[in-house]
Amino acid sequence: MELSSRLLFSLFFFIFALMASAQDSPQDYVNAHNAARSQVGVPNIAWDNTVASYAQNYANQHKADCQLLHSNGQYGENLAWSSDDMSGADAVKMWVAEKADYHYDSNTCDSGQMCGHYTQVVWKSSIRVGCAKVRCDNGGIFITCNYDPRGNIIGQKPY
Repeated sequence: MELSSRLLFSLFFFIFALMASAQDSPQDYVNAHNAARSQVGVPNIAWDNTVASYAQNYANQHKADCQLLHSNGQYGENLAWSSDDMSGADAVKMWVAEKADYHYDSNTCDSGQMCGHYTQVVWKSSIRVGCAKVRCDNGGIFITCNYDPRGNIIGQKPY
């Protein structure tokens, strides 16, 4: 009985790990972005391995500290951090939740709120995305998605 219990536990853990990592595939990131983009009539975004490589390199640089500091590189960028596990799809959903604070007509956010993560997700001319996730040395999660071409151009609306 003890052996079968361990086997069952191991199988459960393996399936749970697969389910958790399944939310971090390139297609999961793309699907989460495109769900938000389709709501506002923006064309789909596509995964780009060059942009993803940039994202992975930057995420690796923050493995030691998990600090949410923008790379200020050539791409648009959204960052997320969690002290607990967070999937890439959940990070995108968190950014998209800022939609509630965004006002398209005035192209502004509610006072004291952020909505630039959302506008980057739905930025019409951003057509390529690459994302990465690392578990930091402190146990936290650092996620970055980078966008080409970058969005959030001052004075322009996202769509």
